[in-house]
Amino acid sequence: MTEFFDVLFNVTRISLFVAVPLVIVALAGLFSERSGVVNIALEGMMVMGAFIGAFVMGIIATRTGLEGNLLFIIGMIVAIAAGMAFSLFHAYASVNMKANQIISGTALNLFAPAFAVFMANAITGFSKIKYPAISFFVREVPLLSKIPVLGPIMFTKTYISVYVGIFILIAAYIVLYKTRFGLRLRSCGEHPQAADAAGINVYKMRYAGVLISGALAGLGGLFYIVPITGNYDASFSVSGYGFLALAVLISGQWKPKRILIIALLFGFASKVSTMTSLIPALGNLDLSTEVLRLFPYVATLVVLAFTSKNSQAPRAAGEPYDPGKR
Repeated sequence: MTEFFDVLFNVTRISLFVAVPLVIVALAGLFSERSGVVNIALEGMMVMGAFIGAFVMGIIATRTGLEGNLLFIIGMIVAIAAGMAFSLFHAYASVNMKANQIISGTALNLFAPAFAVFMANAITGFSKIKYPAISFFVREVPLLSKIPVLGPIMFTKTYISVYVGIFILIAAYIVLYKTRFGLRLRSCGEHPQAADAAGINVYKMRYAGVLISGALAGLGGLFYIVPITGNYDASFSVSGYGFLALAVLISGQWKPKRILIIALLFGFASKVSTMTSLIPALGNLDLSTEVLRLFPYVATLVVLAFTSKNSQAPRAAGEPYDPGKR
């Protein structure tokens, strides 16, 4: 029994590294779609945030010798800026040009990984960008690590990205449901004509939603590569996490609390599939590595199949705003 709880503890702690970027990127999609702009370009925004954030961290570390979480924080700021800058293309196409939002997002998803591969090879000569990821690791947070159960899971052998992710989740809930800005943003995604009649600038609110989406997606891209991969490889990029975040968003029915639950389930399933050596029941099944890696994605599809019937997207999501429409 003790061995079982040890395995459960390790899987739970490591699954946070997977769940945090999923939560952040799903929240990125939430802000955009609550404003009325469908954003399937989350993958591309993650790629840009991860690539530029990793590149800047690598340059600073090489030239100044800076390491540790100060370097990581600089990388976060750069990733946020990169995601926001890249999201401007989607905002302009969707809001100003009234383009099809699915096509705009698809174009950005195709452009971002190609751009990252080209630039990485042009700058470094190969697709990988290295940075001192090991120096970001937090072995123990004084005092907090002594809290029973929660302390060993949350405050030992972790990264500050976990704490940033928790802060963003709480802040997103407060902003969306407890502030005037959040009410206006949601009204633009539900009934933009009524919001316009109330004096709300729908165009500005939709720009704000997409820019927040880009900032969070860029940060989520960096949070994916630092704890999970340890370096940036432009050839593999963020491995489809942007699309998984969309599935989490839909399964979570565009609500922060449910998004957290679905992301934690996926993170847990993802790590269980990679720790078969510690779980005798899975090891005895003698399944191939490829089959085990499919498990979390199949689990996501199953959850999506059972939850999507009751999912209700913002009513005006995907519809270009027409002031003359009533």
